[in-house]
Amino acid sequence: MMVERRARFVPAALILACWLAGGLHGPLVAAAAADPGGSQNVGQIARVYELVEENFATVPDADQAIYRGMIPGMLRTLDPHSTFFDPKDFQALREEQTEHYSGVGMSVGTRGDQTVVSAPFPGSPAYRAGLRPGDAIVAVNGQSVGGMNTGEVVDLLKGPRSTQVTVTVEREAATGSNERIGFTLTREDITRKTVHDAFWLRPGIAYLHILSFGDYTGREVEQNLKRLGEDRIEGLILDLRDNGGGLLNQAVDVAGHFLEKGQSVVSQRGRSSRERVYTAEHATPGRRYPIVVLVNHYSASAAEIVSGALQDHDRAWILGENTFGKGLVQTIFQLPGRTALALTTAHFYTPSGRLIQRDYSHESLYDYYFHEGRATPDTNDRRTTDGGRTVFGGNGIAPDEKYAPPRSDRLEAALDRVGLFGFTRAYFAAHPAKLPEGWMPGNDLVEELHDYLLDHGYQFTEAEFTRDHDWIKRYLTREMYIWAFDVDESDRVFAMTDPEAVEAMDALAQAAALLEKGRVVVESRRPAPAPDGQR
Repeated sequence: MMVERRARFVPAALILACWLAGGLHGPLVAAAAADPGGSQNVGQIARVYELVEENFATVPDADQAIYRGMIPGMLRTLDPHSTFFDPKDFQALREEQTEHYSGVGMSVGTRGDQTVVSAPFPGSPAYRAGLRPGDAIVAVNGQSVGGMNTGEVVDLLKGPRSTQVTVTVEREAATGSNERIGFTLTREDITRKTVHDAFWLRPGIAYLHILSFGDYTGREVEQNLKRLGEDRIEGLILDLRDNGGGLLNQAVDVAGHFLEKGQSVVSQRGRSSRERVYTAEHATPGRRYPIVVLVNHYSASAAEIVSGALQDHDRAWILGENTFGKGLVQTIFQLPGRTALALTTAHFYTPSGRLIQRDYSHESLYDYYFHEGRATPDTNDRRTTDGGRTVFGGNGIAPDEKYAPPRSDRLEAALDRVGLFGFTRAYFAAHPAKLPEGWMPGNDLVEELHDYLLDHGYQFTEAEFTRDHDWIKRYLTREMYIWAFDVDESDRVFAMTDPEAVEAMDALAQAAALLEKGRVVVESRRPAPAPDGQR
């Protein structure tokens, strides 16, 4: 979610709702500006709740009624992105944006009815103590986690820095049985990167994957390119797939890194806010290498700002699927009781002037989020890039070149969900958790996986297994690298074997042609030098 954090007075209706919830007070300044109709509506809300409180068959839960019912219900009538945050959700949002929290440093997930370690973060307390992927968490500080969901377990693992937490896990042994192991960890400040470590796909071709846009994403991009040596880059693959967005200013910083100083990145306009145009603030000498940007349907918001700006200025070739189509700006209003409101206050527009927001007026919220590919471009919102190419608004960023990854079949879905994880857990229970550098699974290991799946009740045909052979090897490599190395190395190897990344390297020729065309356009727009002797 793209947010612009601002502390302001809250609307009168929300102040009243917070007051009704039990003593949460806020200044009633906003009420003075309310029109009579608005005041009447606020009174109606108060009267409805009063009737509920006095006459409902059982005593109503005020927090549930206000925080889970009244406020979200009102917001749902506005748009799909205006959201109310209770204290827990608001804290999670702040941690996500600031990219750090105090804890033990590992991701966890659900496998069956257990919460298991997915991956300890390299260098974290969990990593140093020896927690492994596949360890099933059974207790935290002696408290059983049976019946808890993943979020509840994560809350137990977090805590103030320098405090200790005891984690009890069950680990599969070579015999197939589970052994119980206890770890006492000291919590530390955990920094979550929003940018994977950049690396060379091949000599001169760099790969940079931005996961989201947090407080320091622009700085992380700069550091990664500096570490590689940006003057050595002959082409860049910028991966924004599955990037759901984040902070507007960081999207401007990232896009601005690749644009000319003063070029527009995005503009925003709203009913109660003046139009604002964000531009690239720094000159970028020596950074004029071709770029291919990878996007998919889950590239949204801030990711669309970056891809839209680079496309409109003919600075990058966009490869993949239509992006999500989220062109609404949310402002965060902090409310009493450590709650907050993310309210849509403006729309954003790409440099050519196109609105990226999809039409959400004729579909359910579920369809809006999960059924991709239904919207069509708004032919009335026809624009041109700097070089004269036609682009449309109304349906996200349409790629310059389509690339639709094949959909998972039945076997792939089952393996990705549980099967590869279970096999890897069993394999490293019987083998040292080490692999040689550059390791890739051979046919013998794939056959071992085949037999494991049959032994554990997976239903598939031999034709299905043969058809999915290449997919199986690639995804098995990703899983086993997490265990034998770490999640960062796993991500690197997975990207290097990505068919779409290979396609992107081939598309660098188109990106180079765009770059040259854009250079000519920029040169043509610069004022001619004054004749000799004139000023």
